[in-house]
Amino acid sequence: MAQPNPEQPRESSAAIARALRVVGRFGAPARRIFEAWLDPALARRWLFATAAHPLAGVEIDARPGGSFRLVDVRDGSSVTYAGRYVAIVPNRRLIFTLALPQRRDVATRVTVEVDALGSRSTMTLLHENVPSDLAALVRARWTGMFYGLGLLLDSSFPSRLESFDDPHCRFRAAPIDYNVGPSRFTITRSER
Repeated sequence: MAQPNPEQPRESSAAIARALRVVGRFGAPARRIFEAWLDPALARRWLFATAAHPLAGVEIDARPGGSFRLVDVRDGSSVTYAGRYVAIVPNRRLIFTLALPQRRDVATRVTVEVDALGSRSTMTLLHENVPSDLAALVRARWTGMFYGLGLLLDSSFPSRLESFDDPHCRFRAAPIDYNVGPSRFTITRSER
């Protein structure tokens, strides 16, 4: 049996980078989807956020070469998502770098393509150079963010989570959970 050569770098599964693709359909025009990526007031409600917990800080310099910084604060800890815009083609394509909070040493690249289908749109996200040990987590985060974007773009969704006034009630309700009717958002594919 051959012994490993200490002079030769070992390839571990954690070191292998992957490209992740997530595709979703939205009941909104391409212009609204694009605005949600670049308008700080909109981005704070869905990009690396949840409906019940918007981001604490958002800085967006929406131009090629410009940067962004998104800060999430939970339980006293903060997580920062940061990167630079490589290309911006209004209502069509957005390319940016993204430093993953779990692996600041890895440079990843995200390409967002928005295809208009009348008053509806399809958005394809390709996230490149994702370490394989983070691929499942990153895919789940993007899928969740696509869902949050779908809720944000749905005009019937309230701008904030509604709470009951009863001080003895510990439940909160987001009316979107109870809507009946056709889905306005669909994840069509999530691939490696």
